[in-house]
Amino acid sequence: MVATSSLGTTMDLPAIMKTFKTTEYRPKRFPGLVFRVKKPKTATLIFSTGKMVCTGAKSSKLARRALNKVVKELRGGGFMVTDKPKVKIENIVATADLSSKIDLEGALDVLDNLMYEPAQFPGLIYRMKDPKVVILLFTSGKLVITGAKTEEQVYICADKLRGELTDYELLF
Repeated sequence: MVATSSLGTTMDLPAIMKTFKTTEYRPKRFPGLVFRVKKPKTATLIFSTGKMVCTGAKSSKLARRALNKVVKELRGGGFMVTDKPKVKIENIVATADLSSKIDLEGALDVLDNLMYEPAQFPGLIYRMKDPKVVILLFTSGKLVITGAKTEEQVYICADKLRGELTDYELLF
C-alpha cells in the first residue's frame, strides 16, 4: 500500500530526527524524513510541508493505523499536530498466482493494451481499462497488479483477467 496524508502544519524535520532515533533524514540526498514504525512495519516519509507518504502496509487498515501511530508519536514528542490524518490510498501493489501456466504469446493475438518484449523483460504488461490497473503476467501464472485504489479492485481485476484468459484458452 501507498497511502498519503497531511499533518496540517509545517514540520521541523531536523528536530524530529533529534527526538526520534528510528528516523532518518539526509536533506542533501532526499527532502523527506523517514519515520519507521515496527508495528505495523511501515516507513512514512514526512516532508517539511507536513505531507506524509506511508509505504509498506499490507492493508488499508494497517496504513491508517501506521499513519495514526506516527501522528501520536509526534504529538508525544512535543510536536504540534492539529489535524487528525485523513488517509488516502494512492496505490496498491499486489501479487497473485493463477495456479496455471499462461500462454503469453497467444495473449498478444487476442487481448488489447499489451506490451511484451521477452528479450528485455520476461513479463507481459497488460494495461486493463476497467478497473484501471497495470498487470504483469508471467508464464508461470504469477501476476503483479499495480495501480488499484481499493483492495476490492485487486480481486475484481484478477477475476476478470482469469476469465479473459480462460475464455481464450490461454491457461494450461
